[in-house]
Parts: sequence; structure tokens; C-alpha cells
Amino acid sequence: MEKAVKVGIIGAGRIGKIHAENLLRLDDVEVAAISDPLAGGELEAWAAKRGIRRITTDSGEVIGDPEIDAVFICSPTDTHVPLTLAAAAAGKHIFCEKPVSMDLQRTQEALEAVRCAGVRMQIGFNRRFDHNFKRVRELVREGRIGEPQIVKITSRDPSPPAADYIRRSGGLFMDMAIHDFDMARYLAGSEVEEVYAKGAVLVDPMFAECGDVDTAITTLRFKNGAIGVIDNSRRAVYGYDQRVEVFGSGGSVTADNDFPNSVVISHGEGVVREKPLYFFLERYKEAFLEEIRGFMDSIRTGSPVEVDGFDGLQAERIAHAAKRSARLGRPVLLSELELAE
Repeated sequence: MEKAVKVGIIGAGRIGKIHAENLLRLDDVEVAAISDPLAGGELEAWAAKRGIRRITTDSGEVIGDPEIDAVFICSPTDTHVPLTLAAAAAGKHIFCEKPVSMDLQRTQEALEAVRCAGVRMQIGFNRRFDHNFKRVRELVREGRIGEPQIVKITSRDPSPPAADYIRRSGGLFMDMAIHDFDMARYLAGSEVEEVYAKGAVLVDPMFAECGDVDTAITTLRFKNGAIGVIDNSRRAVYGYDQRVEVFGSGGSVTADNDFPNSVVISHGEGVVREKPLYFFLERYKEAFLEEIRGFMDSIRTGSPVEVDGFDGLQAERIAHAAKRSARLGRPVLLSELELAE
């Protein structure tokens, strides 16, 4: 019987619990410990129901445990780099939620530590594992639409997050659109050279008070010559709007929203169907599971992870360029970032 991969989870918020639940669904995987600085009776009770016996407030206990093979870093962004450095030094494989950090130099420091330690690191861009988007990428890679020319991504949340979250999130480009920046690279099969972003506050004045925007259009120029356009909104009254299209010299391929069912009712007043699946927990439920399965397979087989630290760094670079572009009101080359503050 194959030895179980023992996993420690750092951070027991919503995403940490999602990963724990999914890990428990996999064969030959053991959730050996969970750490959270606010761990107490509620978390202990939640864990006990799932057979997770070790709960601690000290992430060092998880990273320092010689029995643990991999750690999931699901804590706030400002802890990602120090935890990654510690985990790499301890020889642990690392799954890190996005972004690795909000500072490009710090992210590069973490990635260099991972490289030197020879461990695997996967970044939590779960949308690459969505069944719709994976199929779009496969068709583009197979040349079914010819050479990609336009990549269009629509990404709109059903409702905005709270002000406290916005203030520490890094803003729309770093927090929300970073998934779309990674998806753009993934679908185009090319790196981004130039970013031009425009943001506005059209949903709630709270965003302006937090120094952020709630609505944005970002255009991208890829190295292969293709052009990308991403539209983001923090509030779509009809639900979670997640659509993509890649248009090429030989055709186009699109992926629509996922719905609770495919029923459409037509009558004298119109044609009606269900709203899209409400938010990311519902829309990407299976994608969350598939990204974890892929990471575990990489650990067992020694194969490369599907979304590595370089992918995380590139998405961060695009996010920084978008923020800079929106502030300066002009296109920004990614090569400028080394000169940026």
C-alpha cells in the first residue's frame, strides 16, 4: 500500500477549510495538523468531526513536524513569504494561495528559496482546473481556432466584500483580477508584454474610501501579438459571471457560465433560465478538488505542478502593472516594473 502523503494546513479560514475537506476526499492523503492563531474550541470541534486530531495556534509546529510532507499556506497574504521560506528550509512541498506576496522582490525571494530547497510549490489558481476553461485551453493548444488573436474574459462577483477585507486585499487588480491575469496567460499560451487598465467606483463609495476601485477594464498585449481584454465588477446583480472567449485566425471558442441546471422555460412573457451558480464556492467546487488532486499527484510522481511559482510571479507582475497603469492613465510595459516604486 502506498504511503499516505501527510499534510499540514496553515490558516483555518474559509479557504483553509475548503482545502481540508477536499484533501479528506482523496485516497492516501492524511490531514495531520491544522494551525491557526485563533484556533480554539470551535475549530477543534470542526476538526474532530472530520478525524483531524491535531490543532495548534503555532504554524512552526506544523512546519517543524518531520512527519509532514507538504504544507498548505492559507493564511493572510502578508504571512505567505515568511511561511514559504520556513517551509522550504524544512524541506516541505508547498501549496500557497494567491498572491505569494504584494511585493515582487519578496515573491522572488520566496521562489528562489523553493528552487534551492528542491521542493514543489503550487499556487492556488484553481480556475485553471475548471472543466470549461481547461477544454478551451486544450482546443487553443491543438490549433483548432488557428492563431489566437483576441482573448476576452468577463469576471464579475455577485456582491462586494466588506471594507475590512478590501483594505487588506491589495485592491481589485491584486485580489480579484489576478485570477483573470493568470487565466489570460493560460488561454493565450503567451506572456503579457503591456497592460493598460482603467478603474472606476460605480458600485459603492466604500471602495473609494478604501483607495480601491470596484469596476475595471484591462487590456493586454501578448508577446505572440494577441490582444486581451478583461472586464471586472464587484457586483453583478444576476450572480457570478465567469465567461471566456478566445478568437483566432481559424475560428473561436467560448465558455459560458455554469448554471444549477440546463432548464429553459419559454412562454409569452419571455425565455427564462436559472441564474448562474452563485459564487466561487459553488462555481469552482470541482476545480478546487482537481487542483488538490493534481498537487498530490505531483508529490507522489515527481512530475511538475500545473501552476508553479513562476505563474504566480507573472500574474503578480501583471497586477502591479495594471495598478500602475490605472494610476498613471497610460499603458505600462511589464519591463518597467523593475523601475517602479
